[in-house]
Amino acid sequence: MASSLLVLLDDITTMLDDVAVLAKVAAQKTSGVMGDDLALNAEQASGVRVERELPVVWAVAKGSFINKVILVPVALLISAFAPWAVMPLMMIGGLFLCYEGVEKLLHKFLHAKEAHVPAAALTHPELTDEQLVAIEQGKIKGAIRTDFVLSAEIIVIALGTMSAAPIAQQVVALSLVSIAATVLVYGLVGGIVKIDDVGLALHKKGRALGAFLLKLAPLLMKSLSILGTAAMFTVGGGIIAHGWHAADVLLESWAHVTGPVAPVTKAVLDALLGVGGGAAIVGVKMTVSRTPQPARRKTSP
Repeated sequence: MASSLLVLLDDITTMLDDVAVLAKVAAQKTSGVMGDDLALNAEQASGVRVERELPVVWAVAKGSFINKVILVPVALLISAFAPWAVMPLMMIGGLFLCYEGVEKLLHKFLHAKEAHVPAAALTHPELTDEQLVAIEQGKIKGAIRTDFVLSAEIIVIALGTMSAAPIAQQVVALSLVSIAATVLVYGLVGGIVKIDDVGLALHKKGRALGAFLLKLAPLLMKSLSILGTAAMFTVGGGIIAHGWHAADVLLESWAHVTGPVAPVTKAVLDALLGVGGGAAIVGVKMTVSRTPQPARRKTSP
């Protein structure tokens, strides 16, 4: 019995070692998408009242956990029983990201007649509590929707690195990567949105670092806003290109011409493809919304 227990412990140790290796490789492969996730979510959390920043981040983090609780088993099932469906689903997600990116760029033109409060006005004293709650909920829902697509890509990429491993190891490693990605991204987001508060506290104590952080915070948030929008197009366009082989080959050949900066060129070309895809969907949506609907006939009682 003692020998059986030792064999069991040895098997568990070996499995944990294999899981650690799988998780490490998956984390390396998904680090780029995690960076995009960070930029997008830090931007979504910006602009709310100071006392609501961390609650908003926490609400989005909980939504991200729920996304992964849904996505991990679904991804494992699809990978096991319908692997052909993975790429079409990813392309739909990529197009959605591109669509949201174009909507964001054109929001003030596409929704000029709608009541819209810019992010910078979320602290305006004239806003009622109901308006503030509605705006926050809108930002949270938008962030969770975007996180769903990015989480799906993280999970699919991670699953691709461990497809040859036993199913038990895949389940454990994929779960670890999902949890670690969420904790890392939203932990950093929480830290980023509180930089200005830390800077103000240090500034009141006469620390030079405080003044530096106060100047850094708005620049960082502005940069993350730009990077977050760009990430929508680079990630979404990259997914579309990966699923559309002919387009991917063409973009790779164009990028190859630029030599040492080919990876940067490819990212730019992916982003442009993303802009085009998102603009096409927005155009279709606008056309459909403007198409007059046939009048319904009134039926006599």
